[in-house]
Amino acid sequence: MTTKTRDLPQSILIIEDEPQIADLIELTLKPLQIACEKVSSIELAEPKINSSAYSLILIDWMLPQKQGIDYLIELNQSPQFQKTQKMMITAKGDSDSIVRALESGADDYVVKPFVPDVLLARVKNLLKRHTMIIEKSDLAERETLNHLGLHIDFGKVEVQVNGEVIHFTPSEFKLLGFLLKSRGKVLSRDQLIDLIQGQDVTVTGRTIDTHVFALRKKLGTWADNIETIRGVGYRVHYSTNKFVENITTT
Repeated sequence: MTTKTRDLPQSILIIEDEPQIADLIELTLKPLQIACEKVSSIELAEPKINSSAYSLILIDWMLPQKQGIDYLIELNQSPQFQKTQKMMITAKGDSDSIVRALESGADDYVVKPFVPDVLLARVKNLLKRHTMIIEKSDLAERETLNHLGLHIDFGKVEVQVNGEVIHFTPSEFKLLGFLLKSRGKVLSRDQLIDLIQGQDVTVTGRTIDTHVFALRKKLGTWADNIETIRGVGYRVHYSTNKFVENITTT
């Protein structure tokens, strides 16, 4: 049986041809307690990337034989690596280079010499984003879910409560679906912000609270199953002694 990407532990690949810098990056990321591998060229990186599911790839721009920016474009064009986060880490700090890298598929850009704490914080952010992408993918695979009289169909983007269809905005539907998929687990506002953040959409903690208010209003008495965890976020009640659920997956 093939292991799914979301079941694998997070890991990082560092593509850097200067050994001292590669060692410094690895040392900087040590507090994460995540497996890091180092290679000095694209040629050495390719077999590793093709055989492993990395959460994050850090790529130097100026590399021997093939430049990092060219490989970044290749990775971004491959569906296999759409979920993998990519960070450019390079001495090229001019605005044109930064724009080119971001437009070529870089999820973040760090200029050398870097401040270790800043690099660590940015890597943490990308790893968090990778986790959210995997969780969204997991949610998308669940076609239908029944929970305490609520039926949600992810394929049709439809919600019914006790047989009555309820209409939600796309953001409200995403939010409800993720809460249901994670029922019993407290989801922070930051996690929910990452979930529904999209192009040309600015989401804040206040936005999440507004969406939850709208959900509760539309769900009527079913809304009692959405619990507010003060100062943290929200969760949907889950207790195997309280109800029977049914999930259909693809």
